[in-house]
Amino acid sequence: MTALVSQEQIEQFRTRGYCAVERFFDEREVAAMQAEVARWQHEGLLKNVRTEGDGASHSDQKQNLQICPLNPASPLFRAMPFEEKVVNTVGALIGEDFVLHLDQTFVKPGRHGTGTNWHQDNAYFKINDPLMGTAMWIAVHDATIANGTLRVIPDVFREQYEHGRDPESDHHIRCYPPEENAVPIEVPAGGAVFFCYGTPHATGANNTDHERAGVAFHFLHREAIGDNPNNKPLGTELVPPHTTGGEKEYGARVAGTWSREVEKLIAAAPA
Repeated sequence: MTALVSQEQIEQFRTRGYCAVERFFDEREVAAMQAEVARWQHEGLLKNVRTEGDGASHSDQKQNLQICPLNPASPLFRAMPFEEKVVNTVGALIGEDFVLHLDQTFVKPGRHGTGTNWHQDNAYFKINDPLMGTAMWIAVHDATIANGTLRVIPDVFREQYEHGRDPESDHHIRCYPPEENAVPIEVPAGGAVFFCYGTPHATGANNTDHERAGVAFHFLHREAIGDNPNNKPLGTELVPPHTTGGEKEYGARVAGTWSREVEKLIAAAPA
C-alpha cells in the first residue's frame, strides 16, 4: 500500500506545516475506534485534565478527558501505528526512518467538553528541525467547528512562541500565537490531520449534544531523537530494519493485528 498523501499534500506539509486526509480510515475502522472509546468510558479509563483555572483543582462541570500514553489501554491503537498505510504516509512526510514518540487521546463530552489551548509540540520536544516530527490527529467522530475541531496556524512552524503553564489544565503548557490566522480543519470520522512539531494548534469546546474524540500519535525522525535528552521515544520501532513488529516492546507481535482488533471490537459492540 502506498502513502495516502498526494505530492501536493506533502508539499503543503513541508511549506505550510500541515495537511489533512479526509478518509484515512474506512467505516469499519471508524466503528471499531468508536467502540473503543465507549469501552474506555465504561471502564473509567479517561481522566479529566481540565481545571478550574488554577492549574490544580479539577473541574466538576467542564471536561477534557485524556489517556496518555494510550498504547497500554488499547490493543486497537497499539496496533494502528504498525499499519502499512500509516507507516508509508508518515514516511512520506518526515522521512522513512522514524519512531513512535507519543500516543494519547482526548474525549470531549457534549456540552461539557472543553478544548486544549494553543501550543506547539516543539515547546515540549525541542527538536532542531520541526519538520522532522509530525502529529497524526485522528477524528474518531465527525470533527466540526461546532464540536471544537482541531485548529492550526499555517506558515509559522519555524517561529518559537513563548509558552507558559496553562491554568486550565493540570499539566499542559500554552502559548498565544496570532489566532486571527487560525484555520479550522473539519474532517469526517476517520479523517486524519498531520501537522509538524512547530505548528501551533488547539481544539475548541464541544457545543453539541454528542461527544467528540480525537486520537493523536506523534512520530519522530530518528535523526532528531538526539536533539534533546527528553526525546526518548516510546521504544516502539515501526520501520525495518529496526522493528520486531512489537515483540521487543510489547512481548508479542503487534504488527499485522490491526484488522483483527477492528473485527474483534465490532463483533463485541452492542447490536
